[in-house]
Amino acid sequence: QVQLAESGGGLVQPGGSLRLSCAASGSIFSRNAMGWYRQAPGQQRELVASINTYGNTNYAMSVKGRFTISRDNAKNTVYLQMNSLKAEDTAVYYCNTNPSYIAWGQGTRVAVSS
Repeated sequence: QVQLAESGGGLVQPGGSLRLSCAASGSIFSRNAMGWYRQAPGQQRELVASINTYGNTNYAMSVKGRFTISRDNAKNTVYLQMNSLKAEDTAVYYCNTNPSYIAWGQGTRVAVSS
């Protein structure tokens, strides 16, 4: 059974940066588009960035130009570089396939606050 493990979250001031990582226990990345999702308190989980097997990327309008998704199939890892963070980026961040079909991991919490 494939498991996902997100890491790299934390508390950061507005305008700061974080790099999230997601490692999978199995070799799923090379066959699937991957995505980073987030869920803010009281909100539904949303897809914020995705990358297909060719390396093509898509972003939600709210993060476009600030976030960068990348993948390393050899390491079974997907990354999310987050720059110019805003308070509204505060959420728990998850990775999964896109569309999602693997059991969700615990996520990594990002808090943007001064």
